[in-house]
Amino acid sequence: MNQPPATEQHLTSDVLAWMAAQAAQGYTKESIFDAMRAAGWSREVAALAMQMHPEGLASLRVPSLALPVSGRMVDAGDKWVEVQQLFQAPDVVLFANLLSASECRALIEAARPRLSRSLTVDTKTGGEELNADRTSEGMFFERSENSIVRCIETRIAKLLGWPRENGEGLQVLRYGPGAEYKPHYDYFDPAELGTPAILTRGGQRVATLIMYLNEPEKGGATVFPDLDLKVVPRPGQAVFFSYAQPHPASRTLHGGAPVQAGEKWIATKWLREREFI
Repeated sequence: MNQPPATEQHLTSDVLAWMAAQAAQGYTKESIFDAMRAAGWSREVAALAMQMHPEGLASLRVPSLALPVSGRMVDAGDKWVEVQQLFQAPDVVLFANLLSASECRALIEAARPRLSRSLTVDTKTGGEELNADRTSEGMFFERSENSIVRCIETRIAKLLGWPRENGEGLQVLRYGPGAEYKPHYDYFDPAELGTPAILTRGGQRVATLIMYLNEPEKGGATVFPDLDLKVVPRPGQAVFFSYAQPHPASRTLHGGAPVQAGEKWIATKWLREREFI
């Protein structure tokens, strides 16, 4: 693949035309992004180019705020949820009051006796494995396992315009003092051997919703290194982000900073392309 010059780091019409031409020749978004980086384009500008979706550069359909926002409030079906901040390229939304105090307490108490050391996906086999980068404890609820889980799932589906059956089971995690999850991506890397097996259960992950169930005494923020963004845990709040490409071009690298005092509880909802089975 030929590479566009990066002398000025501006996305001119010529650069966008070059991207469309590469797509017409069968090159993927990922390979076009890599070519721009190799030619000297910054990660930020190359990622912005991917977000602009020139003709011929296909992306996955992703969840988004599906209903009109009234001021800062969005109708989530059973309650109104406040939108605190909106970002673009990538799409990141910070919500307040997504969960009530009683829902946060109920999830913690239901999850506590079922906790075990958190695992990560084994990208070589499609199974699960212990990972030194993730030192939390966690558990999964089955979809619609109880009335609280079902209510939260329905609320999320309404809020993001995404079918409830396309969501993985709600995961609750506890991070004790010193526990963390180093920066990572939530999508499944197409280059890994185990990815085809993983995708049979519902396709790619296309979005993540992290809900905060308590506030640690110190530390434990969710960090997005590519965006210079740090989300401090507050009970009932949440951060949502989507990724239309399973590639670093999505700019969705994120992690859980170490808890310095107390403990952090979160509930994570991963959304798939299709029904998760």
